Amino acid sequence: MILGIRSRMTFGIILIILLTVFVMEALIINIVRVNYYNNLEANLWNQLKVSSEMYSRYFSDASLAENVMNNVDTFWKQTSAQVQILDTDGRVLMDSIGYMPEEDVRMPDVEKALETGRGSWTGKVPYDSNGVMAVSAVLTADGETVGVLRFISSLRGVDEDVRSVSRIFIIIGAVVAVISILLSFLLSSTIVDPLKRVTDAAARMASGDINVRSTKTYNDEIGKLSDTLNYLADEIDKRDRMKNEFISSISHELRTPLTSIKGWAVTLKEVKDEDRELHETGLDIIENECDRLTAMVAELLDFSRLVSGRLTIKKESIQLEEFVDIVGRQLAPRAARDGLHFSVEVEGELPEIVTDGNRLKQVIINVLDNAFRFTPAGGSVLFKTVVSGGEVIFTVSDTGCGIPADELPYIKEKFFKGRNSKLGSGIGLSICDEIIGMMGGSLAIYSTENKGTKVVIRIPCVLEGGAA
Repeated sequence: MILGIRSRMTFGIILIILLTVFVMEALIINIVRVNYYNNLEANLWNQLKVSSEMYSRYFSDASLAENVMNNVDTFWKQTSAQVQILDTDGRVLMDSIGYMPEEDVRMPDVEKALETGRGSWTGKVPYDSNGVMAVSAVLTADGETVGVLRFISSLRGVDEDVRSVSRIFIIIGAVVAVISILLSFLLSSTIVDPLKRVTDAAARMASGDINVRSTKTYNDEIGKLSDTLNYLADEIDKRDRMKNEFISSISHELRTPLTSIKGWAVTLKEVKDEDRELHETGLDIIENECDRLTAMVAELLDFSRLVSGRLTIKKESIQLEEFVDIVGRQLAPRAARDGLHFSVEVEGELPEIVTDGNRLKQVIINVLDNAFRFTPAGGSVLFKTVVSGGEVIFTVSDTGCGIPADELPYIKEKFFKGRNSKLGSGIGLSICDEIIGMMGGSLAIYSTENKGTKVVIRIPCVLEGGAA
């Protein structure tokens, strides 16, 4: 049987409580027992001390046997305990309750008293089922040991007191355990119930209900988990909307050139052969629209490879100065057609580097294309290249419409299209960012609305031969 979190937590807490209460009860009861026994022993020692000093002071002029015969009642009047007088061989000469052992048994406390002057012992005797405590001290006359005085007390009364106190502590422990167990159920509910609600919300999200949200009960770790789950749902919902917008946008983007191609194909079928200029115009438009379609399909293919992890970087040796010159000459006609001031700047000498030239060209052309698209006629676009700090730094600056501050953090996300974006799929910059990341570099975008945008691309300056 698989136990749930509530059962495991409750069982664990109950086990800890019971073990703690059991150990504490055992320690407390043992302490009480030891304390009672120590008090009894201290009382017996005080009484024994008085009797042994009395013997040395007042009865030491007579022999021990004579004192037993004539003055024995003096000793047991000092205590309510059983009194024994023994000779130096450990034989009992007198017992206040009349118990005389048939054999000479050297008791531990008596042996200790004969060795050191005093001794104590706790144990069982034949005439008391509850056990006894015995203390012994030597009797002296003129500095010599003449016998042993022994006080013996039954432990029945002490054990009853210990049991009474123990029962009180056991009742207190049971009450504490019951209260603690009830509190453990409440505690487990405060943890398990919010966690169950988070789990239920996650299960509904997994089944496709992205609109459901987890309700945060407490501002703790589970509450943070609830917030994270809601944030995840918001992100999924946002990306789902962006994906739908992307599908709608790319459908429109594909339909526009196809419509143009089809329209001109129909027109060219109907036009007369001698209208050469119309033929050339139609064929140029068809060619341009086919190029647009090819570019969009290539972008979608790159996105597919990126998502599936099949987008790769093929390193080759490229002459950086020649690379920059080719990019500039390739895009100069486009800038002229759009009425833009396009300039290419190079600082210092550009070395030969090892990277994927085609992918790098794809990124820079995509960034420049965006700059041309969002810069009105009469504006300027600058493409600058410099080598600094072991990096090749490409900078594309324009004087276009810029990017709103609230859109700038999301501009490199997949499917994102800003308010000013009328064309494109919304995946170009995300692909560029991934490609530069795979080259070990970075792509940063800085923009101010209605003033312009600057894109800074940095890649490691790895020279031919692998040196940096």
